[in-house]
Amino acid sequence: MNTTEYYDYEYDHCHQTPSPDMPNTSMVLYYMLFCLGLLGNSTVLWVILRYIKLKTMTDICLLNLALSDLILAVSLPLWAHNSQNLASCKVMTGVYQLGFYSGTLFVTLMSVDRYLAIVHAVAAMRARTLRYGITAGIAIWVTSIVMAIPQVVFASLEVDADDNSSQCQPLYPEDRLQFWKMLRNFSENTVGLFVCLPVMIFCYVKILVVLSKSRNSKKDRAVKLIFTIVCVFVACWVPYNVMVFLQTLQLFGILDTCEASKIIQHAMGFTEVIALSHCCVNPIIYAFVGEKFRKSLGNVLTRYFCCRHQSSRILSLRDTTEKETSNTPIRSDY
Repeated sequence: MNTTEYYDYEYDHCHQTPSPDMPNTSMVLYYMLFCLGLLGNSTVLWVILRYIKLKTMTDICLLNLALSDLILAVSLPLWAHNSQNLASCKVMTGVYQLGFYSGTLFVTLMSVDRYLAIVHAVAAMRARTLRYGITAGIAIWVTSIVMAIPQVVFASLEVDADDNSSQCQPLYPEDRLQFWKMLRNFSENTVGLFVCLPVMIFCYVKILVVLSKSRNSKKDRAVKLIFTIVCVFVACWVPYNVMVFLQTLQLFGILDTCEASKIIQHAMGFTEVIALSHCCVNPIIYAFVGEKFRKSLGNVLTRYFCCRHQSSRILSLRDTTEKETSNTPIRSDY
């Protein structure tokens, strides 16, 4: 499926012609993102659960963000293969929505957690416990599922009579078509653009002000990781949210021209790919920026290769011993 079709507003006066090379290019790209996202996020989950352990709210946020990215990565083969049945169409739609909402909310929670830890360190001690982190994580997953449900309900296959191909698109009731389109766009923009983004900006402005007055290398390292994650998240998802906002303006009759529709339609395709690519970026950030994660992963790899090396030496020594034993002549008095 061409992902741009998911948010396609059909204009009778504007016929869109997709590029013939785009489907094959998208398929290769989605499979690359799938492999990177699956490998990277699985490694992150394994290291956090096995070696870092869950001790703070930050650990809870990192764990859930990796889980959100992993869920999104697993759905990418469905994007690559054009949903040809209703079940895969609904799964793809639900996972995309779930990944968007949960990822945005967990990155925002991480920003708030860093803000409380640095700006209100003493007062926020009781609010940053593991129990509150688990509670906040469950609340975010429940909220994300509830917000994704309407799109899953309306997700449907639309068959093209010309080439008999099918497209996964939302099929809204005719009498409330405008309402559901606006609600979908408004929900995404409210979470991604109008609420969470200002909260992130506020948190980091306050954090930078505090750190500029009191330098602390330990706090700097903690902020560096979260700040990088937030910046990359904004770079991946804000362009998509801007395109959704422009499509909302079209619903109000603004920018409702053939040329504007074509530009927004093509731009939406690129921003969706950028947004989906976010699912494999965070593990790279952890590896290069996260000192705690990097040390834990290094210890894991060191133990693994040391064990392999010791095992190979033991096997080699055993083989040598057996050969020497087999070549020793048997004494006649035995």
